[in-house]
Amino acid sequence: MKTLLELITIEMRDAFVKAGYDEELAKVTLSNRPDLCEYQCNGAMAGAKRYQKAPFMIAEGVAAHLQDSEYFESVDVVKPGFINLKLAPQCVAAYLNEMSGEEKLGVEEESSPKMIMIDYGGPNVAKPLHVGHLRSAIIGESVKRIMRFKGNRVIGDIHLGDWGYQMGLIITELKKRRPELPYFDEDFDGEYPKEAPFTIGELEEIYPTASAYAKENEEYREEALHATYLLQNGYRGYRAVWDHIMNVSVTDLKKNYERLNVEFDLWKGEADAQKYIPDMVQMLKDKGFARYDEGALVVDVQEETDNKEVPPCMILKSDGAALYDTTDLATLVERERDYRPDEVIYVVDKRQEMHFTQVFRCAKKTGIVRPETDLQFLGFGTMNGKDGKPFKTREGGVMRLENLIREINEEMYKKIMDNRTVEDGEAERTAQIVGLAAVKYGDLSNQASKDYIFDVDRFTSFEGNTGPYILYTIVRIKSILAKYQENGGSLENLMMRPAENNYEKALMLQVLKFNDVFEAVYEETAPHKLCAYIYELANEFNKFYHETKILSEEDGQKRSGYIALLMLAKRVLETCIDLLGFEAPERM
Repeated sequence: MKTLLELITIEMRDAFVKAGYDEELAKVTLSNRPDLCEYQCNGAMAGAKRYQKAPFMIAEGVAAHLQDSEYFESVDVVKPGFINLKLAPQCVAAYLNEMSGEEKLGVEEESSPKMIMIDYGGPNVAKPLHVGHLRSAIIGESVKRIMRFKGNRVIGDIHLGDWGYQMGLIITELKKRRPELPYFDEDFDGEYPKEAPFTIGELEEIYPTASAYAKENEEYREEALHATYLLQNGYRGYRAVWDHIMNVSVTDLKKNYERLNVEFDLWKGEADAQKYIPDMVQMLKDKGFARYDEGALVVDVQEETDNKEVPPCMILKSDGAALYDTTDLATLVERERDYRPDEVIYVVDKRQEMHFTQVFRCAKKTGIVRPETDLQFLGFGTMNGKDGKPFKTREGGVMRLENLIREINEEMYKKIMDNRTVEDGEAERTAQIVGLAAVKYGDLSNQASKDYIFDVDRFTSFEGNTGPYILYTIVRIKSILAKYQENGGSLENLMMRPAENNYEKALMLQVLKFNDVFEAVYEETAPHKLCAYIYELANEFNKFYHETKILSEEDGQKRSGYIALLMLAKRVLETCIDLLGFEAPERM
């Protein structure tokens, strides 16, 4: 199903051609003066010089061929040459009725679906999730859902930090505390215990203790580095400890991501890429891509068009150790081998942009990925407190994610109980649903690359541009539809009628923008535009609600037309919040 903007543009192109002008001039956009019209075309201005005519004359010639169009109620030419368009109410109603019969509200899926991999999450195992992990998870989940909605095959990979010095530290500290464990007995050849020798709480305490001690004690640090080396070279006992670390950590991570309504298709990490590194390094040497620079193996990625220096991509340090560059390149080797993605999107902190510039260029230059593979860096800004600095606890430390979620849920629970619209037993679950919407919408309503202020009071408000306001609007529509049914009305086979007042038409126009908005969100990978759209849609519904007698309308056809419009508005809102990664409760 074509978007209405596409249909209007086709009509405008036909009018330009009939008037004797190039169809390329027929670009139609949403009006920047909605008080005057709904859509506009400024192509006459662009054509004035080419055709040596006043833009007003060109516009009048084109408008003459639009007077009988079924799409427009009015076509006005305004000096110096704007063509202002108002849609015909019957055209709007017909489009919405067709849209309501479509499974995806008229969004056309890709004719050639892509294989897309999204790299998001990226936590280190053995450490608790904190607020710094929030944006990657929230943005990545929404991008995944948006790409899938367009019919692509999309795979989300958490890409765990599960290999390296941190593992050596944990092993060393565990050995210091529990030297009797069989993992540290070189002569042990039996089966290791199936139960981990630590809980997630103990594990999360072990790592920072070991890290702090290693900074003060060189001998301990050297032991941790050696433990890392033994682990990475397959030492059996340490590999068994690593398995325990992974099982305990991933179980806890899954529980926490589930609270965020975030799911990953792959739970791979840096460890999975290790086996691809030796052959990759050899290939880079054999094909002449890599060179030694002060003992380190590097690949040059500077290009002639660069205005600033782009350092070489470092493959191996002078001591032969691998780095993040190495692991990320080897991960691309693995992804190319197993999935052959058309596109890989990295949802990571924008401060890592140079690292990914180096990795992407190296991957393309050396043939690790195919030339046509689109490697996309979606860098996000910082989540800050009201003081404009990175969000912290009241004590000044990094806030654990579960604590932040708990604070939000408690705030929502208090507000829901104050409203007294939900029974006690249901209030806690409702608070969790609305709290998650507050967090996700608060984040996603900002452009990903921008820093933003995380304001708990504002995000949990039922008024203004917030998640709870959007959910409250959906719940209000649900309530109207329920009352309509209680009064004997059926929700089957209802049709929208041409709008009879400005509030109804404004709501209809906002609903039908969904397809155009979604296409922009998809093309630009921009969830914030979806948030802006549903905020406007919620506003238009609430104006309509306050100015219209919906259930008390005496004309049955008019009343059923209102209900049909509300049903479609609800579907659009629920589709959008699902794409953003949250849901609406039944009451709030």
